[in-house]
Amino acid sequence: MNAKHRILLVEDHTLLRIGLRALLCQIQDFEVVGEAANGREAIGAIKELSPEIVLMDLTMPEMNGMEAITQIKERYPQVGILVLTLHRSEEYIHESLKAGANGYILKDATHEELCIAIRSVLSGKTYLSPDISNKVVRVFLAGGKSASLAFAWESVTSRERQVLKMVAEGCANKIIAAYLSLSIKTVEKHRSNLMRKLDLHNASMLTAFAIGKGLLSGDSSSASDPSAGLVQRQDGVI
Repeated sequence: MNAKHRILLVEDHTLLRIGLRALLCQIQDFEVVGEAANGREAIGAIKELSPEIVLMDLTMPEMNGMEAITQIKERYPQVGILVLTLHRSEEYIHESLKAGANGYILKDATHEELCIAIRSVLSGKTYLSPDISNKVVRVFLAGGKSASLAFAWESVTSRERQVLKMVAEGCANKIIAAYLSLSIKTVEKHRSNLMRKLDLHNASMLTAFAIGKGLLSGDSSSASDPSAGLVQRQDGVI
């Protein structure tokens, strides 16, 4: 009897995991060896269960799918990763493939297409849903730059956006730290993360970016009042 292909499901919605498991268990040569609810759990499960392929959602708590793909490919390059998501936007597609995903399929795909996608990745091929292929071509022809920047902005956390707004308003790190109840070192870390994620290298570039994103209200009082226009502070969140 031939060995079954070992599959790991990574999805934060329990009912969807149950449905996927039920569907895949109907295929004679497929075996769902485990489940994970976020990227961090997925990395641990791969070490323990040694799956051949991972079905990976992108939007999950603790560690999202994009970061998980990057880390999995660094540690376990032999494991195939098939993204299974609701996201149709070019930036998600581009960044998933850039991170190392071997395929990208939408959650509204048919059972038959899912099986084809899994088998394609298992055979060493890259699989893209038909709806996705045209977007990938457009991103390739555009050099992927606009998609990368758009996704970079999506990766900026709400706290980092608060810091970015206050930097653009001319607030010093000390003022930002006091208003957000953070240490100055934490504020510096947020600024460093912003520069790295957005590929911006000084306060002037951060300010120009913030203006372009409409983060500044244009109210002249905002520079002197750090609370103007900011999202309400959530204590304990850094």
